[in-house]
Amino acid sequence: MTLLLASTSRYRRELLSRLGLEFDCVAPGVDEAALADEAPSDLVVRLARAKAAAVGRMRPAACVLGSDQLAEFDGRVLGKPGTPELACAQLAAMSGREVTFLTAVSVMRGEREVGLHVDRTVVRFRELTSAEIARYVEAERPLDCAGSFKSEGLGIALFDAIETQDPTALVGLPLIGTARLLRVAGFALP
Repeated sequence: MTLLLASTSRYRRELLSRLGLEFDCVAPGVDEAALADEAPSDLVVRLARAKAAAVGRMRPAACVLGSDQLAEFDGRVLGKPGTPELACAQLAAMSGREVTFLTAVSVMRGEREVGLHVDRTVVRFRELTSAEIARYVEAERPLDCAGSFKSEGLGIALFDAIETQDPTALVGLPLIGTARLLRVAGFALP
């Protein structure tokens, strides 16, 4: 059975490769804009399903894994900063505060969803100085990461605590839930 990852994210590709399965990556081409008054939890699920469905329509015989992640802070979704200035501003706003990351995974075969998994991770930032933030952004350049940090790298030094059931979720793909869904889909995993 062919497995497709409906993503061009290098983070998701690297994580999924840990499961030892062969797979290809296909860009889903999904508009990721939120709908009017859409709750973050609804948005992340809708986008994971939409990505899997879009690639599934291109390759109906394949098993497709779609995933989406967002960071929720003060009731709004944090985007990827794109610039060092915006990364510094995001980190300064989150200093001493909590951010919730929602990561959804949908596995589809044809037009049928095999299963859905949603992981909730809470990150508690320690109090950060402007100098610490600037050093971090310069060193790691987390411009393509929601929340402006990479927990798998130096970003871990920004936190007081992480509350999660799956540490890989924060990087972009919760492997515990993903492995469960792929076993249900028929893939042989330990």
